[in-house]
Amino acid sequence: MPKSTSYLIGAGVAAAAALLGAVSYTATKPAERSPAVVAEAPAAASAGASAEPQAGVHPELQKYARRDAKDPLAVGRADAPVVLIEYADFKCGYCGKFARETEPELIEKYVGEGTLRIEWRNFPIFGEESERAARAAWAAGQQGRFWQFHKAAYADGAKERGFGEEQVTALAREAGVADLARFGRDLDSDAARRAVAADQEQAYALGATSTPSFLVNGRPIAGAQPIETFTAAIDAAGREARR
Repeated sequence: MPKSTSYLIGAGVAAAAALLGAVSYTATKPAERSPAVVAEAPAAASAGASAEPQAGVHPELQKYARRDAKDPLAVGRADAPVVLIEYADFKCGYCGKFARETEPELIEKYVGEGTLRIEWRNFPIFGEESERAARAAWAAGQQGRFWQFHKAAYADGAKERGFGEEQVTALAREAGVADLARFGRDLDSDAARRAVAADQEQAYALGATSTPSFLVNGRPIAGAQPIETFTAAIDAAGREARR
């Protein structure tokens, strides 16, 4: 991790980071691993999915929630009692499964009534196209169309078509990005690269080694788990937050 990173972790956070890393490792069991090539986490492993309020919870990890009301890569009230942070890659098949099958149900069940806020973190780990898709999503967000881009990029078949320059522009158009010239400038900007790098540094500092990885009020969860895993964690976190 670069010396300049703002995500300095103390002993407590380091312990939780080790847990998240171990859970990710157990989920993937690769023969070899490097930051540039990381396996996707299957729907078989999670950390802290118990409904017990404090089981698997690391309160010090709650500080990673930004709670910025102007964050275009977030949905839900900034003061929601529960924040789910997702670290994901647009080339990750399991991330797509979560985006299509689980996330919409969580938004319908919890975000609308004010319990849950979801904050996205770009965690591109599958090479150049992953990086471009992450910057494109950020660029779409600058025009208020991140979640529309997110839906288009995770639609069935999008990953297989790849995320070349023409494809991400087509996705931006599908997402309703109004100014495609500005989108292109933002996509290739230093600001986009810094934003994506900051998200990556945070994920690596937390020990995330696969996508998707999640924090629910400081409770690590690895992989595209069944929806019951997330509802149990959100319900427990909500009860604890309201005590």
